[in-house]
Amino acid sequence: MTATEMDTYRRRLTALADRLSRDVSELEEEALLPTGGEASGGLSDVPLHLGDLGSHQFEEEVTLDLVGKEEQILAEVKEALERIDAGTFGRCEHCRRPISRERLAAVPYARHCVACAAKLRR
Repeated sequence: MTATEMDTYRRRLTALADRLSRDVSELEEEALLPTGGEASGGLSDVPLHLGDLGSHQFEEEVTLDLVGKEEQILAEVKEALERIDAGTFGRCEHCRRPISRERLAAVPYARHCVACAAKLRR
């Protein structure tokens, strides 16, 4: 892989890391919003309806699950940037063959070629 290509991947991964960091911050903020009570204009901290409380808890769980997934991808992106610095980016960690440009275009933080990724999923 040429230096120009590496630089392109570095910029793309850095932009992705920045976006994911912002997304995680926004999702965490959203998940921690209070429900019912004084924060939403009520007279006490007691939610107004049990159904609302259940819906809020469900939405909070979904949001926290999304945060976890975004953080996992962010960690993968940071590791890909470290692989660029180490000179190992674009090579499968399992078989050491080059990862196809098509795969890197779709998943720029990929650490395995398509064949090895399929084997590891099984």
